[in-house]
Amino acid sequence: MDIRRRHILGASAAGVAGALAMPSGAARAAPLTSTLGRDATHYGVRPNSPDDQTRALQRAIDEAARANAPLALPPGVYRTGALQLTKGSQLIGVRGATTLMFSGGASLLSTEGADHIGLSNLTLDGGGIPLPERRGLIHCRGGRDVRILDCEITGSGRDGIRLENVAGEISGNVIVQTASTAIVSFDALGLTVARNTILDASDNGIEILRTAIGDDGSIVTGNRIEHIKAGPGGSGQYGNAINAFRAGNVIISGNRISDCDYSAVRGNSASNIQITGNSVSGVREVALYSEFAFEGAVIANNTVDGAAVGVSVCNFNEGGRIAVVQGNIIRNLLPKRPIGTAPDDDAGIGIYVEADTAVTGNVIENAPSFGMIAGWGKYLRDVAITGNVIRKSFIGIGVSVVDGAGTALVNTNVISDTPRGAVVGLDHAKPVTPDLAAHGAAKYAQVAIGANAVR
Repeated sequence: MDIRRRHILGASAAGVAGALAMPSGAARAAPLTSTLGRDATHYGVRPNSPDDQTRALQRAIDEAARANAPLALPPGVYRTGALQLTKGSQLIGVRGATTLMFSGGASLLSTEGADHIGLSNLTLDGGGIPLPERRGLIHCRGGRDVRILDCEITGSGRDGIRLENVAGEISGNVIVQTASTAIVSFDALGLTVARNTILDASDNGIEILRTAIGDDGSIVTGNRIEHIKAGPGGSGQYGNAINAFRAGNVIISGNRISDCDYSAVRGNSASNIQITGNSVSGVREVALYSEFAFEGAVIANNTVDGAAVGVSVCNFNEGGRIAVVQGNIIRNLLPKRPIGTAPDDDAGIGIYVEADTAVTGNVIENAPSFGMIAGWGKYLRDVAITGNVIRKSFIGIGVSVVDGAGTALVNTNVISDTPRGAVVGLDHAKPVTPDLAAHGAAKYAQVAIGANAVR
């Protein structure tokens, strides 16, 4: 018994040693499917063929899904029309070497109510072929545990990835030259969008949307988003890196955003939104926006270098209220907004707030108009502006003083190089008082001005 056991252990050790001694070239030459599943070529799929591969690819996808096995696509170009994924479909390629070349249809890859979908290490080339309205090159309607990882998606004729009622993860992808929006999610069931690179989208970079106001909870983090155009025009619907609309409890953090026609992050009717730790430069409208019917916004620890307005928390008239704006660095603001916005929209403002908001610990430099504004006419209530540093702004802090405006506290701020005044009363955007921080200045009952350091 012991002899047999020693013999088996010895044979096992010899096998391990042999495997370790195998030349690295031999290990690399192992077939793609040795660990990944079914080989698509076994179903008649031919890489680099000039012929259309749609029928063979669909058969391979269906057979592999029925076997609960991944489908491996060896290196090469596969010319194909629309392909349908079913429950459990998993397509795996060789990164940078496996390309599905789209020849036409509603979408290149689509699903309908399918769970456990996986796409990884594929290049999906839409060739600029127009898609129908509200379609993506990858289109998933319904499904849990949908994972699109480490793919390259280029030349989509509409959206790059479009999801409806989906839970899952979209991570590590490169999405370039999209005719509409790179990633669109409607009514997510629990979605993470992380570490993607998005370049040259014509509408928006990432959209987190809901058909009605409600909880969403998507997490958008660590993405690099550049060169976003407002292709269809409009006054802010397009040209945004990240747009959350009606979607509650969305976290947008740690993204690098540059060169957008409009906003870096726009939350519209998105309650409990967190916009934190993003690096923003070269946007041409409001950089970080929380607007319309929202309750609760945290905008903290972001850097903004170049925008018409750094942060805007607005639309108290629509129910927009409750925010913390803290620890942001905002500088080098633009004197004008883009053509197409309302002609009375202001620019050159560091931070703008209206209701039930604490503004603290921010640093603002080079704001052509205002370092900060609190209120718009009568739409001002319970704003505290404390512990901020404002430098090189025409007016340091503007506060609404019209009849009906609520309370604002301006205290313990450092304000320097503001030729029109450190703290000035406003009638909407119009300055109507001298410097309220000056010794002996007139007092307004709703504006409490404390011990600010002014020079």
